[in-house]
Amino acid sequence: MNMDLPVRNAWRRLKKNRGAMFGLVIILISLFIALFAYSIAPDHSPYANRMIVEIGGQKPGFSKQFLKIPSSQKTISVTWLDEFLSGTPDTFQLVPINHFEFKKDSILIQQFIDEETSIPVYYPLTKLTSSKSDSTIITTKTFYFGTDKYGRDIVSRLLIGVRVSLGVGLITVLISLTIGVLLGAVAGYFRGKTDDIIMWFINVIWSIPTLLLVFAITLLLGKGFWQIFIAIGLTMWVNVARIVRGQILGVRELEYVEAAKALGYSSFRILFRHILPNVMGPVLVVAASNFASAIVIEAGLSFLGIGVQPPQPSWGLMIKENFNFIITHNPMLALVPGFAIMLLVLAFNLLGNGLRDALSVKS
Repeated sequence: MNMDLPVRNAWRRLKKNRGAMFGLVIILISLFIALFAYSIAPDHSPYANRMIVEIGGQKPGFSKQFLKIPSSQKTISVTWLDEFLSGTPDTFQLVPINHFEFKKDSILIQQFIDEETSIPVYYPLTKLTSSKSDSTIITTKTFYFGTDKYGRDIVSRLLIGVRVSLGVGLITVLISLTIGVLLGAVAGYFRGKTDDIIMWFINVIWSIPTLLLVFAITLLLGKGFWQIFIAIGLTMWVNVARIVRGQILGVRELEYVEAAKALGYSSFRILFRHILPNVMGPVLVVAASNFASAIVIEAGLSFLGIGVQPPQPSWGLMIKENFNFIITHNPMLALVPGFAIMLLVLAFNLLGNGLRDALSVKS
């Protein structure tokens, strides 16, 4: 049987679904941002962790001039791969200023302390740069989504945080598909005692609240980036296993399976080469749903402090760090990562609904 025709038909139906295509576009844009986050983000430092405490908690659109002071730390050379994966350490310190004026061999600045306070400071030009042009030592930066309480750029941390959300979704889907498809396929095909044992195990896991199970696994593995990925993945395979088992129970008695048995094919070949490819449609729909659920769970765990740890940016952690601003003068600092979570979860749910319709046998 030619598998290209069903795939083309499914893709043709999927393209007609505007919601699914909107979700797919958002996912592709998010994937591009995740891959080139440090090239796109205004703050190229590792984890976008450039702290300027004087400008902490500023509103979206805040703009300020800065004096660039060379860092006293030894410069570490990084390869293009390190820069692509982890960013480039800053070789300078940014000092916010209200005004500057060149005075012979020095520069006089009015250093910004807060909205009502500034202090005059002299800096010798020889310690700043070999050129007396203000373009090399004075820079202006605009923080389009404002700054958090540590003075870090919200836009940069939001862009780099996409990596965590997509990463946890991808790892979760891979783990859940691997465990769920394997157990569900074995239970549905062999039935009998094998099915009873696997279903008993599935029901035990099913009865435990997801967050409680994630807490237990996190306490066992510890806090951290990879630990939270594994913890969420080990809790979301149950849906996949139940769906795969149900699908295989419905097709194991069909003629093509009986023909494969009559030809003497092994159970392994019949199961993984003939049955599973024909029941993967509903599994893809569940995978999209699990992807969205994993993003929400990771954000919740990071908000509670047991997920991704500072200074690594996570959307849930950003909400935790800035949620106090919701009831004060600057709620957007916490609402922006919340909107990002909502948009990405909506995209995966819309894509999942579109896949369900496109892969429907009845349609």
